[in-house]
Amino acid sequence: MSSTLDLSGVFPAMCTPFDDADRIDFETLRTDAQRLEAAGVDGLVPVGSTGESATLTHDEHVQVVEAVIEAVDDVPVIAGTGSNNTREALELSERAADAGADGLLLISPYYNKPEQRGLLEHYRTVADAVDLPQIVYNVPSRTGRNIEPDTVVELASHDTIAGFKAASGDLGQIGEIAERTADEAFAVLSGDDALTLPTISVGGTGTISVAANIEPERTCAMVGAALDGDYARARAIHHELGPLFRELFVETNPIPVKEAMRIRGYGPARMRSPLTRLAAEYREDLEAVLADLERDTTELADAAEGER
Repeated sequence: MSSTLDLSGVFPAMCTPFDDADRIDFETLRTDAQRLEAAGVDGLVPVGSTGESATLTHDEHVQVVEAVIEAVDDVPVIAGTGSNNTREALELSERAADAGADGLLLISPYYNKPEQRGLLEHYRTVADAVDLPQIVYNVPSRTGRNIEPDTVVELASHDTIAGFKAASGDLGQIGEIAERTADEAFAVLSGDDALTLPTISVGGTGTISVAANIEPERTCAMVGAALDGDYARARAIHHELGPLFRELFVETNPIPVKEAMRIRGYGPARMRSPLTRLAAEYREDLEAVLADLERDTTELADAAEGER
């Protein structure tokens, strides 16, 4: 590989903000990238599922990647470049590499439901052609096909395939992949906020996180504590964040997180069709959870100031 990439820590799966005319709000996007970098995250992941990549044109896709790269100073940018069409995934990957991305995140082909041999061929085609660290992304609830452990282990031997984003909800499978790739230069990252701590406990290296858009400092503290072996502290923060994890998935991601971004003043709640704004019945609970987290933060800050 032309470069290496440290895939340990917290990598927010960024939202893509839209204005009233349904255009990308690049000013808000850049501000958000800078906010997350200042909060101490280890990298940024634009134009993934949370970034509504399925509703972006290819040109918009690349423009978002370029805008995030230009906005930040010192964190890697891992561009989502997956597709159900191998040639399209390759084109997006090549264009993201040309734009200056540090790595790539590739969701497995959706709708087509390829066999495992087709998944191997798909990922190897991109990995052979694009000299950037690449993360295989498994989310069967969206794609209709699970990437089996044997397939992941085989892909892990490829020099350019650097990691695996696990969003299957199957901790046994995630643990098996971590176990069987322990001797490889290969990272296993949680793709499910509620399973980030358990994933690290079985050998994971961090998370590509939705919740980190809203609570980056807490997410970094939880993951950092777990990676340091301080599971008591990590578990305490996991429990603090538990209500947020649940609220962020009451409807299809990124519907709830965009509402949370609006509540916190980080960006608009606007979605591109066919996604819609969070149903009114869920907004009050989300607001309450966010208020509780803000109150806890204020109390901790006041206590620290008092000790000084």
